[in-house]
Amino acid sequence: MTNEKAIAEKLLQINAIKLNPGSPFTWASGWKSPIYCDNRKVLSFPYIREFIKSEMCNVVFERFPEAEVLAGVATAGIPWGAMVADQLKLPFIYVRPKPKEHGLGNQIEGFYEENAKVVVIEDLISTGKSSLQVVDVLRQATLEVSGMVSIFTYGFEVAREAFELAKVPLIPLTTYNYLIEMAIEKGIVSENQQQVLLNWSKDPANWEAV
Repeated sequence: MTNEKAIAEKLLQINAIKLNPGSPFTWASGWKSPIYCDNRKVLSFPYIREFIKSEMCNVVFERFPEAEVLAGVATAGIPWGAMVADQLKLPFIYVRPKPKEHGLGNQIEGFYEENAKVVVIEDLISTGKSSLQVVDVLRQATLEVSGMVSIFTYGFEVAREAFELAKVPLIPLTTYNYLIEMAIEKGIVSENQQQVLLNWSKDPANWEAV
């Protein structure tokens, strides 16, 4: 089993990812979706948490050896970024969705040097919009973004194009395709449901449940 499939299996095992093609979920964006991902659940399962943390450490160490600091995306990326930074003995910062409304008004929390090479830690990539806003904030603060590591990505074309345009390498631990493959192997979804799930991923904004 590949590491990507192992991660997907563990997310399904603890219901961090739920698949329900017949009764879709509604995202905050208004999109109808046959899948819902809540990676925060992983934090409650120590052995799976440790496995995912180790895989994330391996990716940062192997793909971004130049990293001088890790940046977590608030809020879901903060615990993963902190754990990986601790394991790799790297400084850690995190980025708020907007500047703090009192105190120092910081949007980036923590200490960093100008022009430091930073890897962003995220839990989930959908369209990539909010994650890339964090990249913009870091770049405006003179930090050099080497890339981003996430637990999961839906693999939407709009996200792929956005990351390419922003010149940010994205390395997910697992992807939607691996997830569906694993769900089929485990008998979680049927082959007919597989087609529904694949159709959704091609055009999620206009998808409707059958």
